[in-house]
Amino acid sequence: MKLRVVVSLIAALSFFGVSAHAQDTPKIDVFAGYSYVRENPGTSGVGSFSLNGGSASIAYNANSWLSGVADFGGYHNSNILGTGVDGTLSTYLFGPRVSYRHSDRITPFGEVLFGVARASASVLGAGGSTNAFAMTIGGGVDYKLTDHLAIRPVKVDYLLTRFNEFGNNTQTQNNLRVSTGIVFRF
Repeated sequence: MKLRVVVSLIAALSFFGVSAHAQDTPKIDVFAGYSYVRENPGTSGVGSFSLNGGSASIAYNANSWLSGVADFGGYHNSNILGTGVDGTLSTYLFGPRVSYRHSDRITPFGEVLFGVARASASVLGAGGSTNAFAMTIGGGVDYKLTDHLAIRPVKVDYLLTRFNEFGNNTQTQNNLRVSTGIVFRF
């Protein structure tokens, strides 16, 4: 509970940055789209597997190059590694984004986000869930269609999670997340 409060406070502070931006910079960007996650468990002998789902984010643009971002995602696999385990991964991430807005149409960006990941699994209706530290380092590009609409053809992130797998000590999972979707600009 304390971790959620701290993460929420950090997110709120990142949204209330100094507000000085160029006239062509939108104040808020809202993203929604499809995400693919390649999960790499930290336990030796356990193979990688894929999760499909979606992600959404909201970015408050403090100026033309700096934004505060809140990113939320949910990813699922109904038969992990052919074992019959139904698993879901959810992420709640917050942090800064740096954008390069020197083109009228194309805006590349990079970001570092920190927060919480929640993994849940079930076998025949019985299961459980656990929370762990998560962070992403990555970036993407937005292509402006109109003043209020853009597409994000690709966003690629290194997604680090720190789950305690199979009762072992906490381990690092090095994952890949690739997203695509649309951006509404206000």
